[in-house]
Amino acid sequence: MERALIVNILRSDESREYVTVCGWIKTRRDSRDFSFVEINDGSCLANLQCVVDAGSPAFAELGEAGTGSALEIRGDIVESPGKGQKWEMRAAEIKVFGLADPETFPLQKKRHSDEFLRAIAHLRARTNKYGAAFRVRSEAGFAIHDYFRARHFVWAHTPVITGSDCEGAGEMFRVTTLPPGEKEAAKDFFSRPASLTVSGQLEAEALALGLGRVYSFGPTFRAENSNTPRHAAEFWMVEPEMAFADINDLMELAEGLVKHVVSHTLKRCEPDIDLFDKYVEKGLKDNLNDILNDSFARISYADAVKILEPNSRHFAFPVGFGEDLQTEHERFLAETYFKKPVIVYDYPKEIKAFYMRANPDETTVAAMDVLVPRIGELIGGSQREERLDQLEAKIRSLGQDPKDYWWYLDLRRFGTVPHAGFGMGFERLIMMLTGISNIRDVIPFPRTPGNLDF
Repeated sequence: MERALIVNILRSDESREYVTVCGWIKTRRDSRDFSFVEINDGSCLANLQCVVDAGSPAFAELGEAGTGSALEIRGDIVESPGKGQKWEMRAAEIKVFGLADPETFPLQKKRHSDEFLRAIAHLRARTNKYGAAFRVRSEAGFAIHDYFRARHFVWAHTPVITGSDCEGAGEMFRVTTLPPGEKEAAKDFFSRPASLTVSGQLEAEALALGLGRVYSFGPTFRAENSNTPRHAAEFWMVEPEMAFADINDLMELAEGLVKHVVSHTLKRCEPDIDLFDKYVEKGLKDNLNDILNDSFARISYADAVKILEPNSRHFAFPVGFGEDLQTEHERFLAETYFKKPVIVYDYPKEIKAFYMRANPDETTVAAMDVLVPRIGELIGGSQREERLDQLEAKIRSLGQDPKDYWWYLDLRRFGTVPHAGFGMGFERLIMMLTGISNIRDVIPFPRTPGNLDF
């Protein structure tokens, strides 16, 4: 079926004869002489107004089609006399693909609550807000690939099924072929316990120590029974790993990535961002431009604690050296103190993973987090411990057997190099770009506790 996309029609500088468009009716207004039908095909936020002459064959073909109905319309694209629109279509032929019963179609009103729309996730992409959110999500994903490809990173497809708990939290979904009640792992498909991955980091790290620069970008899973606006059971992670790199290289890479995605999205999704700026988060567009126009602040964890301690009475969670930073602390630093993104580095070793490189002070590790306003932590990463003796000692200090980490230690036995990597939560990035405050509203079909409907 040959058809023109509405986004291309509205961007065109020329009128066109006998064009075919397809879409869903957003509004229909009937007068004595005309019907004005606005349709949208999902290619952009704006609708195309189609003018149908009363008494014409096209008017008869339109019939009772109303909001939500799907149409094919053929006609000429001409200059519109109406305000706010450059082009409109003069309909000559109409084909109705499918009607939407006005008594039962749930998207009749212009505004619906997010809670209501989550219950009809299969239809919410037809609304302005969610159509815009998912277009932004698409462009942000493209920008991420573009950023890494331009820097000669190899896109790596890391396993979804794994036998390791990279994050160490133990909140993983089990993958099994055993019948209910059977618990003997030796009889299972992999002859050992298997789970859905929480991170592609370990595999990406191994590939980087041969390919130099790699990144993974895919779904990850966490069986955390959390109903907060920031957590989902299935989410996407962007995880680059670089050989011959230290924490300073990592901070540069992270800041550059965020700025590149923001710049790309502002250019490619301006009408969508304008919608979020107007209806979701006032000042969003200015805030995104501020990210582009200023360097991220950089501060050590120790100095961050010194900033937070005088304000500790305002926090629900304690502040002190050795305490992990909570979202309220992260947002204070980014929103109130620095008023821009901030990178916190050199965390106490006790609150970070064993594979992070020990600093000379033997108290901290070369870890870093990128904190952004409204979200808190967007990116977390570190320089990895490349020294075999240091890594083995750390594993033993945790009561673990280095033999269980044989392949990870091989990477240090055979041509070890300084290397570093981070993980960025893709949904949190989309929340930053759109002003949307709940992770359930930036994933087309969110997976949260008790929610597996669509």
